[in-house]
Amino acid sequence: MKYLHTMVRVADLDASLRFYRDALGLEVVKQREYPQGRFTLVYLAAPGDHDAQVELTYNWDTEDYGGARNFGHLAYLVDDIYAACRRLQEHGVTINRPPRDGHMAFVRSPDLISIELLQKGEPLAPAEPWTSMPNVGSW
Repeated sequence: MKYLHTMVRVADLDASLRFYRDALGLEVVKQREYPQGRFTLVYLAAPGDHDAQVELTYNWDTEDYGGARNFGHLAYLVDDIYAACRRLQEHGVTINRPPRDGHMAFVRSPDLISIELLQKGEPLAPAEPWTSMPNVGSW
């Protein structure tokens, strides 16, 4: 058995690509359109790790997917959690659970999917502005 991907339904493909590709830094592995089924699939993965993919499913017809809290979260190991959070902020992403401990942070995608970021190796030393930043919303 081998892990293939996690599928996430998205309401706005462009907004989701700006988040997953541009802000989070994932690479598009492949993209396919299915006119007969009226949907588009986009597979993304972390650079250098195409074995763990996220499949964005964009249905062309409008549908309400709800709050998405029942999904849980996607988790990514990062080399520098502070740099990752700074990059996300530069792209207009709210840091819902800041990395006050130098180890873990949470953000949410445009479709309210929780994304957990974990520091690779030992936690980084606590640093501002992260240590005094409050939690925002839910994750």
